[in-house]
Amino acid sequence: MKNIDQVQDLLAFVHNSPTPFHAVKTTASLLLDNGFEQLDEKDAWKLEAGKKYFYSRADSSLIAFVKGRDDVAKTGLRLVGAHTDSPCLKVKPNPEIRRKNYLLLGVEIYGGVLLNPWFDRDLSLAGKVNGLDSSGNFCSALIDFRRAIASVPSLAIHLDRTANKDKTVNPQKEMNVLLGIDDETLSFKELILKQVDEDRPDLHMTEVLDFNLSFYDTQAPQLIGVNNEFIASARLDNLLSSYAGVAALIESVSVDLAPSQTMVFISNDHEEVGSRSEPGAQGTMLTDLIERLVGDTEQRQQALRRSLMLSVDNAHGIHPNYPEKHDDAHGPLINAGPVIKFNANQSYATSSDTAGILRMLARSGESDVPLQSFVVRADMRCGSTIGPVTASNAGIRTVDLGLATFAMHSIRELGGCDDLVHLLGLLKRFYMTPELP
Repeated sequence: MKNIDQVQDLLAFVHNSPTPFHAVKTTASLLLDNGFEQLDEKDAWKLEAGKKYFYSRADSSLIAFVKGRDDVAKTGLRLVGAHTDSPCLKVKPNPEIRRKNYLLLGVEIYGGVLLNPWFDRDLSLAGKVNGLDSSGNFCSALIDFRRAIASVPSLAIHLDRTANKDKTVNPQKEMNVLLGIDDETLSFKELILKQVDEDRPDLHMTEVLDFNLSFYDTQAPQLIGVNNEFIASARLDNLLSSYAGVAALIESVSVDLAPSQTMVFISNDHEEVGSRSEPGAQGTMLTDLIERLVGDTEQRQQALRRSLMLSVDNAHGIHPNYPEKHDDAHGPLINAGPVIKFNANQSYATSSDTAGILRMLARSGESDVPLQSFVVRADMRCGSTIGPVTASNAGIRTVDLGLATFAMHSIRELGGCDDLVHLLGLLKRFYMTPELP
């Protein structure tokens, strides 16, 4: 079942996307290479049926779409949603800590990070830098050090004999990142400026005004398992889904060059911290696109009632060392197919209608796409996605689904090769469906 080219493309996508900014840049390159035209929200648009477009917001969220040849009010939207951000360590605005002849950087914890795996990893730094050029003009650049420049060293077991019994982490005290020996001449902003000059020499940035930088593990994504059946990588939550969404859109258009229905892919930033931002799912990015595509109120309502969104975000695979953490009847297996996620309290947006439509689509091709179901134990809380946010903000029917993974929110997560192929097949089938119930 494994398609090694698709899996290798995913590994490259994740490797080239250490931050949401880089994820958008990598996605944009894919789209440009496949004939999509880049738009700017500040401009007036003249959209043509059958044409392929994309645009970004805040350099960290992206929408790609293909305008169908038929009226959107009559066909609705085929919408796949994911997110670009992952839990990580973000550098504080004034990060320098000089202590005992060492230079450390203070960090904020972004999202629900599983902190213990961040110790003793070879860390690099990437993100966005804003500054002034040699003419005094405002400018910005993406940077990536690409090599290991830092670490969060553990305290030796000899100095903490209880470490293997009850290890808790104080993020303010214990997660400061070791950058190097303090020679009292090294300035963090000077270090950033040097990297801007290396990555973007054309900008001639002379002063750093501000930055949005995150540490990441330098270990490259790879296949593991005795049969190479697993994908081991950072940021599978949720770059796995982002890659699948954009790859499915590109492949769908290559099959049907003039689709009747309008297809949309959106990947928002800030899902891991609640989506409350300009480029987040609680912002207006999607609803602004719908307003551009559909004119008056009545046509908008008609379009939305004929639309469906697949909110694609990873699911918790049942862990063989902790099977009691799952409901007995709802323990998704890795490489057993995409997982439909349910929650009675609407942390997931799936309804019986939307789940039923997805099950129907899974059976509609030459071969069935296997599907699984997930419900969190009744005595536990579940996570959340952009699904409920989009469903309530835009009024679009939504189903939450994803691929089973281990170690979600760790510095390195584990997914399945076969599952990626299943998901791509399901998303392409969804995009290419002219009419929905």
